[in-house]
Amino acid sequence: MSIVIGLTGSIATGKSTISQMIKQFNIPIVDADIISRKVVLPGERAYNKIVEQFGDDILHEDRTINRKELGNIIFRDEGKRKILNGIVHPEVRKEMKRERDDYLKSGVKAVVLDIPLLFESKLTDYVDRTLVVYADSSTQLNRLMERDGSEEAEALERIQSQIAASQKAEWADAVIDNSGTREQSFEQLKNILTEWEVI
Repeated sequence: MSIVIGLTGSIATGKSTISQMIKQFNIPIVDADIISRKVVLPGERAYNKIVEQFGDDILHEDRTINRKELGNIIFRDEGKRKILNGIVHPEVRKEMKRERDDYLKSGVKAVVLDIPLLFESKLTDYVDRTLVVYADSSTQLNRLMERDGSEEAEALERIQSQIAASQKAEWADAVIDNSGTREQSFEQLKNILTEWEVI
């Protein structure tokens, strides 16, 4: 019996770090971020709709989408964020399901769907179990400012545009507290995967 694990967290809680650790156990990962980049490449259906909606100002010179520019627009305008999500999400979901089902057909013990907005997008029915990567709020804020070189106010605005990490932790089947060392997080991951009989 294969198990589908939904991996999620909030911005700068260190989900990518845990995702890398999962790969060490040879568990395949379907990454929503990678897929969302793929579906907005020039020529793809979602790309054409985005340019139609948001205009050429959000494009680099090579006609690829300037994600930072587009991000700035949608972080401050919920209406525009909904429009963008309405274009991109259906395409991402279709591709995620296809990849997930291909892995399941191949008989893997587990497949991980790495979905940053698993709860926000109500995609928990795509998975059997949910695994949330959590970090306390000061760790989260410091990591985000360090990562993006952003000011505190800007970083807080981005954190607050998502469901709080503590709330996601309450909804999860299992939680990795990633506020400490990598070793501590790895140990937690190993214990969860063992408990779920994946490794």
